[in-house]
Amino acid sequence: MRKLVVTENTTLNGVIDMSAGWFDPLAKDVDQSDIAAATAEHSAAADALLVGRNTFEAFREFWPRQTDDPTGVADYLNSVDKYVVSSTLGDPEWRNSTVLRGDLVEEVRALKEASGRDIVATGSIQLVHALIAAALVDEYRLFVFPVVVGSGARLFESGEQRLSLVESRPFKSGAVLLRYAPTAG
Repeated sequence: MRKLVVTENTTLNGVIDMSAGWFDPLAKDVDQSDIAAATAEHSAAADALLVGRNTFEAFREFWPRQTDDPTGVADYLNSVDKYVVSSTLGDPEWRNSTVLRGDLVEEVRALKEASGRDIVATGSIQLVHALIAAALVDEYRLFVFPVVVGSGARLFESGEQRLSLVESRPFKSGAVLLRYAPTAG
């Protein structure tokens, strides 16, 4: 069975909402080569991207236009199978994209049962909250950046989550990758 991995960029105080402008994936003033290498590792382990409509539309507008992307994210996103959860999106207008309109739990379980590598969900705050509530997440990959912002959406809204540390990896920029798996109990 494939793993569903939630990958998020987050502040030290747990904000994953980037509307405050705290995150620039292509920042030139910070050495992110080691973060790019970690992202490439994760991309190699995944062959599907699962997102909500808002994140999908933002990605579709931004990433296909990046012609000088040293991170490799643009190439990955343009080629990977993309699944967008939406009841309103018509033609996704991006290669290798499929709109999922059915019951979220059934659709995601079917994706997980299909052959392939990891399925990555990123951004998509409402979708990720629903995946967490349905206990569909197999791993969390959190890129924690040394930034604190006053407000914004958080990965874990409420309730209790028991997690087991899988990996911690510091980067030159001061960011840290924290990988966790849900644990029972």
